[in-house]
Amino acid sequence: MKPIRILWLLLCMAGVILPMRYFIPWLQANDWDIGAMIDAWHVNDASSGLVWDLTVAAVTLTVWIVYEAVKTRNWLGLIAIPATYLVGVSLGLPLYLFLRSR
Repeated sequence: MKPIRILWLLLCMAGVILPMRYFIPWLQANDWDIGAMIDAWHVNDASSGLVWDLTVAAVTLTVWIVYEAVKTRNWLGLIAIPATYLVGVSLGLPLYLFLRSR
């Protein structure tokens, strides 16, 4: 495996582990209330700005993935879309780059 593909995999692992080590304990302590988590993301202007930044990045990544999947028939790359929305851009982007570089 090429070194760049190993780097994409390492970034995928970081993209899952780092956010989930905060999200899972918070959700457990708050009865898995997704609505409360969304409210917590908007506790101040700085965090709201970050939410919008990541939302725009996620939508942009989704458009890129769909565009390339249709153009190149690389349907496997589409699995990066649910990864993006279930975990975050921190997983979706390196996963897509890993799949794209095969």
